[in-house]
Amino acid sequence: MTLALSHGAETIYSSSAPSNRVLVGTIDGIAELERDGDSWAVTRRTLAGNHIHAILLEEESGIWFAGVNKGGVYRSKDDAATWEACNDGLASTDMYSLASAKVDGKVRVFAGTEPVHLSFSDDLGDTWAEMASMQDVPNMEKWRFPAPPHVGHLKHINFAPGDVSTIFASVEQGGLYVSHDAGETFDEIPGPIDDVHRLVISTTHPERMYTTGGGGLSMSEDAGHTWNNMFGYESEMGGYPDQLVFKPSDPDYMLVSAGKKSPRSWATENNALSRISRSRDAGRTWEVLTGGLPDYMTHSIEAMALEEAGGTTQVFAASTGGEVFWSGNAGDTWQTIATGLAPVSKGGHFRGMTEQLVPGR
Repeated sequence: MTLALSHGAETIYSSSAPSNRVLVGTIDGIAELERDGDSWAVTRRTLAGNHIHAILLEEESGIWFAGVNKGGVYRSKDDAATWEACNDGLASTDMYSLASAKVDGKVRVFAGTEPVHLSFSDDLGDTWAEMASMQDVPNMEKWRFPAPPHVGHLKHINFAPGDVSTIFASVEQGGLYVSHDAGETFDEIPGPIDDVHRLVISTTHPERMYTTGGGGLSMSEDAGHTWNNMFGYESEMGGYPDQLVFKPSDPDYMLVSAGKKSPRSWATENNALSRISRSRDAGRTWEVLTGGLPDYMTHSIEAMALEEAGGTTQVFAASTGGEVFWSGNAGDTWQTIATGLAPVSKGGHFRGMTEQLVPGR
């Protein structure tokens, strides 16, 4: 199996055997890493010049999709070797998130954008239509992002475990929204903050939900009716968490990445002070991981993927510094398996710290 390591799509995988190939979404296309024994190497680069926000494999068809910042959706029918644009019908082409699900026995691919639109395709990207209900939700007029053009974006799309008719949409900055009728209507889930980066739902306790964002990590144990902040600004783990993954067989075993402060400080201080931390008790307590990782990494971890394959759990993390870190033992120890890639970044998070890595930017 091949994994995707990108900011705005699939992050948690179950496989029959550990994957030896990873597609990394950078601001200068996709870099493919392949394992050879104990080492990894870049074997191919595609979609050069495109800022990749999301990479998604639709497993039934074998088609890869890539969501491009200000560039729309591309797809590959030859295992990510070549790509073609597929934007017919998209309401916006500034892509932030991708997801897929089986709806009434048929594959549906979802795409989230800036400004906030939720589009879907029932023909594997040939054509797209918009879920108009996402344009008629409570408090939409309050959606606003600090950086230009000061509009929100649909940063993450996911579904209730075992129920694809329940769709969750995380809007930065705007809040968390849910549809219980396959997108016919959306309602707001009141949360502790409106800066929602992503929603993660336990597969064994679906009433247990987590959000990451500018206010820290929050947990609900009653399906979003009430929330508790697990950690926030200036915590040991970091105040600006984004990526959050868990073991499919044991969702209480979680890893989170977080910068100490917000991206505004990263640019002025040239340091994100990032850490990766682990919880074994569903997020109630955390330990900061080192074991080969730099403590307080300069660059922000912008993408993370966890794959469980039998008794093996491997984790990948990619940064705005063009680094990829890998753990083959669920986070106990880490290796740096790639350096010198273009930044892996949501939007302009790489700016200020890493512009020297991207000639002409």
